Amino acid sequence: MNLRGIVAVSGRPGLFKLVGQNKGGYVLESLDAQKVKIVANITTTKLASLEDITIYGEDEDLKLVDVLANITAAKGTVPDAKADGPTLKKFFLEVAPAHDQEKVYASDMKKIVSWFHILKELPLFNEAAPEAIEQDGVKVEEKVEKKPKATPKPANVKATSKAPAKKASMTSKKGV
Repeated sequence: MNLRGIVAVSGRPGLFKLVGQNKGGYVLESLDAQKVKIVANITTTKLASLEDITIYGEDEDLKLVDVLANITAAKGTVPDAKADGPTLKKFFLEVAPAHDQEKVYASDMKKIVSWFHILKELPLFNEAAPEAIEQDGVKVEEKVEKKPKATPKPANVKATSKAPAKKASMTSKKGV
C-alpha cells in the first residue's frame, strides 16, 4: 500500500494529495471526485502524512498502514463511517486487536474507516510502497523520479554582453 504524499489536514474533512509547495503554503489536491486544489498556509495548517500516523496500542503503537491492510483483508463487511460506536469498536477488535481501547476513541475509528472508504478506490492503494535502502547503516529512501542534471558550460566560453560596461563614479553627490 503506497500512501506517500497522502495527507490529512487539520480542520478539513477528507484526504488530500500533496502536489507541491510554494512560498505561501502547501499545494494540495482533494482525493474526492471534485479534485479541488487548495493552498494550505504553512504557519497555521497542520498536515499529517498517512505513512507516519500510528494508533495507540497496548504494547506498542500500530501503524495505520498495517491497520488499513487488515481492514482490506477483513472477512466481514466494513461498516459505514457513520455507524454507531459499539459497531465500530467491535469491528476494530477484529482488525486491530492490539489497540488500546481506552485511548482510541470512536471518533478516531470513524475517521480511519472514512479514510479507508476514500482510499480503497484509488490505484495507489494496491500499489507497493517504495522501499527504503540502507547506506552506511542509515535508511535512505530511493527516489523514483530522477531529474536530469543540467549540462555545465565549458570553461572557455565567455559571456557576451552587447551593452557597454558602466564606469563606476567615485564622486560624492554631497556638495555638488
